[in-house]
Amino acid sequence: MTLSIQTATDTLIASVPGAPFADTVDTIKIGDASQELRGIVVTFLASSAVIGRAAQLGANLIITHEPIFYNHKDETDWLSQHPTYRAKKELIEKHGLVIWRFHDYLHSIPPDSTVMGMLKELGWEAYALPDQPHLCTIPRQTLQTLGEWVQTRLGNRIRVVGDLAMTCEKICVLPGFPVPDMQIGIFEQANVDVLITGEIHEWEVSEYVRDATALGFEKGLIVTGHAASEEPGIKRMLPWIQERLPGVAIHYIPTGSAFHYL
Repeated sequence: MTLSIQTATDTLIASVPGAPFADTVDTIKIGDASQELRGIVVTFLASSAVIGRAAQLGANLIITHEPIFYNHKDETDWLSQHPTYRAKKELIEKHGLVIWRFHDYLHSIPPDSTVMGMLKELGWEAYALPDQPHLCTIPRQTLQTLGEWVQTRLGNRIRVVGDLAMTCEKICVLPGFPVPDMQIGIFEQANVDVLITGEIHEWEVSEYVRDATALGFEKGLIVTGHAASEEPGIKRMLPWIQERLPGVAIHYIPTGSAFHYL
């Protein structure tokens, strides 16, 4: 039995609590969704390299967590004369690919897959609160030891704010880029010692933690990078998708970080 891409995405949306959402970025971004589904690639972000690899695998649907065209809503009018945008669009069209975003829906499926994926990578499932898994109580250790553990387990360079000699045990894991009010608020709302997150504005939560440290409050911040914090959770969604689309070839392609560290 053949299955169209539109039917496949509709099937996944129907499995999300409260869906479909009236206001969401999770729409088809490019491509003809009426075509027969031949295979799926799941990824954190549909970079040009991911697009090329999807074509090699014979997939024609890319499910991406983050935008394709460099802004949250994938608005492209402002990019129309940029050769990079035009070349990427032509690459997608050349291979007859459809790209669908799966961001709001993914985060709304409890428990949040990105939190659970990060907990598994860190080996902290047993330390998480059952009803609030983003909150963990870990064996007491210094901020430096904690940072070294996170860096080793995630395989990505991290940044740390705070007194490296401080001891900590109450940890909050917020992958991706939660709004700054949430990042800062969690320190007092949950009496958290250290926040581990993917991405920040460098004039907000990092400065809060720097001031807290200078004023005698032991608080720490670990910034892992957006992709490093969420990719374990994106990969974790593959069985969920496979269960709803049995018989469809599904591949996970990591995006990784765009940065070089000199």
